[in-house]
Amino acid sequence: MPLLALLLFAALPATAETLPLSMKQAVDLALAPNGNSRLQLAQEQIRQSSARAAQSRAALLPNVDASVTTQNFTRNIRAFGLALSFPGIPDVVGPVTAYDYRGTLTQTVFDFSAIKRLQAARAGIDLAKAEEESTRNTVTDQVARAYLALVRAEEAISAAKANVDLAASLQKLALSQKDAGTGTGIEVTRAQVQSANEEQRLLSARQERDRAEIMLLRVIGLSMSVHIEPSDALAYTAPDSVTPEEAVKTARETRADWQAQQRRETVSKLNQDAVKWERLPSLAGFADAGGIGVEALDPRFTRAVGVSLRLPIFDGGRRDARRSESESLLRQEQIRGRDLMKQIEAEVRLALDSLQSAEGQVKAAEQGLTLAGNELAQSRRRYEAGVGTSIEITDAQTRMVRARDNRIAALFLHNLAKIELANAMGVIHKVIQ
Repeated sequence: MPLLALLLFAALPATAETLPLSMKQAVDLALAPNGNSRLQLAQEQIRQSSARAAQSRAALLPNVDASVTTQNFTRNIRAFGLALSFPGIPDVVGPVTAYDYRGTLTQTVFDFSAIKRLQAARAGIDLAKAEEESTRNTVTDQVARAYLALVRAEEAISAAKANVDLAASLQKLALSQKDAGTGTGIEVTRAQVQSANEEQRLLSARQERDRAEIMLLRVIGLSMSVHIEPSDALAYTAPDSVTPEEAVKTARETRADWQAQQRRETVSKLNQDAVKWERLPSLAGFADAGGIGVEALDPRFTRAVGVSLRLPIFDGGRRDARRSESESLLRQEQIRGRDLMKQIEAEVRLALDSLQSAEGQVKAAEQGLTLAGNELAQSRRRYEAGVGTSIEITDAQTRMVRARDNRIAALFLHNLAKIELANAMGVIHKVIQ
């Protein structure tokens, strides 16, 4: 975990204060130990998989127990087939108090099914790590998208403020024209309506900014009292040229969810093997040693050693049913794997198309903004000179507002498409710098 993320967490304010953040810093905070809850759960899954592997390994290791037993008993010797009819020898002997101090050892010598289960459990650790990496990429993608939404909201507020200032200046111009006798009251009213509309748009933009900030705080895992001030801005940067075939090849090699799916198939195959090899005999050794006697401090040593060969013969069809189930689970994972590869290719191609479209939209939006600015300037000069009407300047003002919105939307889609492509290729961590 980057040291910067830990320092940022340590410096977080207890009350509502401004926290300047870049996109990379926001991602680092989400990936910190106390960040996004999904990542914390994925890390706990790794610990669970390690514990399961330890449990499977225990089946192949020695098992040692110790016990101390004391009992007081009576016995009917006739129940053991000893029908003695001698004077003075009773049928029931006792009560007798016995003490038994004993240690037992069992050791699996050969159990191929247990070996396969251990291999499956160890493969499960690799699966959990791959899923954790996939979760990291997912969280990174979510944070980047939420951060872009917040930056877009900030840009929308700046554009709305510029529109409010423009409306105020045009309202002031309409008043001056009326005072000079070259304007009318309807033109002043029209300018006031435009000004009120832009004030309303500014309020909506601020509300949208608040919503975007809450969503970002939620994804990062920060307190809702923190106020984030994004330090990045919407900008256009030319993406690296890549063909769909190259992008799909990169995704196949680097996407963590694809690696995780391959490990799921491996785990399912090993589990299937473990069930299949339950038909093989298994061999175990055992031993126990200790002292037993009628006096606690004077036991007599006894022992037993041996081996046990287990031969599975018939269990009512349970093993066959479990084998069929494990084969079905393996086929399901193979189907999911084929479907995931198709989904990866579709995501890559759609992201490339979105990026190409967004580039065209950015160029068109920049050109539209320039033309709208020129139109507004010309309409304003014509209105000031008394040769134009307020309708012309109102129309030019509306197109200027739309051009600013189009530029923000185009830049947002361009940056979003870059993130989508990086995520589809499995290299999003390289894009967030």
